[in-house]
Amino acid sequence: MADTVLYEVSDGLATITLNRPEAMNAMNNEAKVALRDAVQAAAADEAVRAVLLTASGERAFCVGQDLKEHVGSLMADREDGKGRTMNTVREHYNPIVRALTGMPKPVVAAVNGVAAGAGFGFALCADYRIVADHASFNTSFAGVALTADSGVSWTLPRLIGPGRATDLLLFPRSLTAREAYELGIANRIVPGAELADEARKVARTLAEGPTVAYAALKEAVAFSADHSLDETLDKEDELQARAGASEDHTIAVQAFLAKEKPKYLGR
Repeated sequence: MADTVLYEVSDGLATITLNRPEAMNAMNNEAKVALRDAVQAAAADEAVRAVLLTASGERAFCVGQDLKEHVGSLMADREDGKGRTMNTVREHYNPIVRALTGMPKPVVAAVNGVAAGAGFGFALCADYRIVADHASFNTSFAGVALTADSGVSWTLPRLIGPGRATDLLLFPRSLTAREAYELGIANRIVPGAELADEARKVARTLAEGPTVAYAALKEAVAFSADHSLDETLDKEDELQARAGASEDHTIAVQAFLAKEKPKYLGR
């Protein structure tokens, strides 16, 4: 991985760190490629049982596209007429979102500051968001005459409803951590100084948990968003059979009967 995104795996937990604090972790081309490669590696690695997505510095989680690089690319497009700049959605953002939302393991986002544009989108892709008390969220897209990308048009309405999502997209503004919590965007708010430890603790707990069951829960929630009750009940039946056949389920039942804490294997 490049220095713009750090990737580390330890005891089943993959930590992906956006690492351009001097640029508020804005996504230049190098960072987008590195983040795409990191999340895809975490998704494919069977040894990884949970993912922690975090960022360096205290000012920002990620402010989205690096607009300085973006402007240069737009000017180059106008000169050569190839229009390649906006291919970044297809080549970078979409694969990142698909890997984060589709991986069969939980993703925790530790939002340490401003999350705007694609940065907001990446945070929304996580299954659980722990937010520093000074953090903020902003859709930002309309403010630079763009539409939503990084999955925001799909994830945000499912969290807060289409009406509120449309409001935030049409009229971009900063949401405080408290507002984000009240809307259901943030799952937990902690003091900034405690964010790293708390987020790692939550991610570590998930990495030591019943991975097959977590994957099934994640799939069930995604499926139910756009299927009928009958279809969802059939999906629950399918997924419960899968979870029930896992080694972790046997371990959990045996531990319950023995009045012991289960030690899951993740399979």
